[in-house]
Amino acid sequence: MTRTLIFLAALAPAGTAQAEDIVLKPIGEARLRYEQVDQDGLPADAEALTLRVRAGVEAKAGSWSTLVEGQGNLAIVDDYFDGLHGAATRPLIADPDNIALTRAQIRYASPVFALTAGRQRLGFDDERFVGSVGFRQNGQSFDAVRAEITPLKGVKADLAYAWSVRTVWGIDGTGPRQQAVSGDNVFGNLSTQTPIGKLSTFAYLVDQDEAAMQGFRLSSQSYGVRLDGTQPLGKAKLAYQLSYARQSDWHHNPNNYAADYYLADVAVDLGGPRVGVGYEILGADDGTALTSFQTPLATGFKFQGWADRFLTTPPDGVRDLYANAGWSWKAVGPLKAVTLQAAYHDYRSDRASRSYGDEINLLASAKLGKVTAAARYARYDANTFATDTDKFWLQLDWTI
Repeated sequence: MTRTLIFLAALAPAGTAQAEDIVLKPIGEARLRYEQVDQDGLPADAEALTLRVRAGVEAKAGSWSTLVEGQGNLAIVDDYFDGLHGAATRPLIADPDNIALTRAQIRYASPVFALTAGRQRLGFDDERFVGSVGFRQNGQSFDAVRAEITPLKGVKADLAYAWSVRTVWGIDGTGPRQQAVSGDNVFGNLSTQTPIGKLSTFAYLVDQDEAAMQGFRLSSQSYGVRLDGTQPLGKAKLAYQLSYARQSDWHHNPNNYAADYYLADVAVDLGGPRVGVGYEILGADDGTALTSFQTPLATGFKFQGWADRFLTTPPDGVRDLYANAGWSWKAVGPLKAVTLQAAYHDYRSDRASRSYGDEINLLASAKLGKVTAAARYARYDANTFATDTDKFWLQLDWTI
């Protein structure tokens, strides 16, 4: 946090804005979630009822703003292993009790340039490489400096340097599940709008500079390109994503490896119903541990199923062929943004083409006033990787 405070002081405006020029915006949200997990191979199920509360304030004066936000997470029902406490005879639910300063940042923003310094959330593109892990109660934030430059309309350079990653494990984090992981992380993304969508090139240099974090073996450098676009298709809309990246060892990583990443995703939105298919590959090198394509700073819950069986890529890599379908309504009676969704995943290894297993994900959500309610279910059926796992969630989100 020392570096954060130094950057905040250095970037503060020289003059003091008049009180009437300062606009204060309160930040407040709460999330109540019940999660139940049944995992083969463990003698007991896991049940967690957790309450997360975030509160803070943002002050704006002209082109400058400052933001401070804290949060607390409390386990009301704690019949689960949170990664740090509880019996490991129960499945892992990665939401330990916590109280933390999640954001403390100062920002300057103009139409062509923005600079944010301090503890902040970072997310690039779809958060496949760097994200805020928003689904977990504690989330992930970074002690970082971020510059966003827009020299021309439709062209943007997004650069960040992060010296500390504040993990989902919170203040009691220790061993392989640290509270914070230091390192010289460098993230760069250059994008331009084209007639077929946003075309991005990126470089993500991840430095997991902690011996406890798998002996530095999660440090990597990834370089790639991504296309994300939509096109009208009669009265419907066609959405598509294409991405490729090459990853290799970096910094103190003792492994010498290289692996590839591929994504192809297409969906058709009919103004209510939506169907899509996709294929994602996190490749393998020689089949030894942590020489496959890894994304330790990603928002992993968004990818490869909600059962979270592939947060760490297996030594032989993983290929995920998936299909999804859903229906959304703007309003159903007093309910707004009503959504039903289903997805199916078929997982195979990248090397040797073995069947890992398959998974079904189901979601129903709706909003009433300032409260959003959601029910989720995930069922992973194992063949040759991990074990059968069932997960169920009920969640309420409220924002001021």
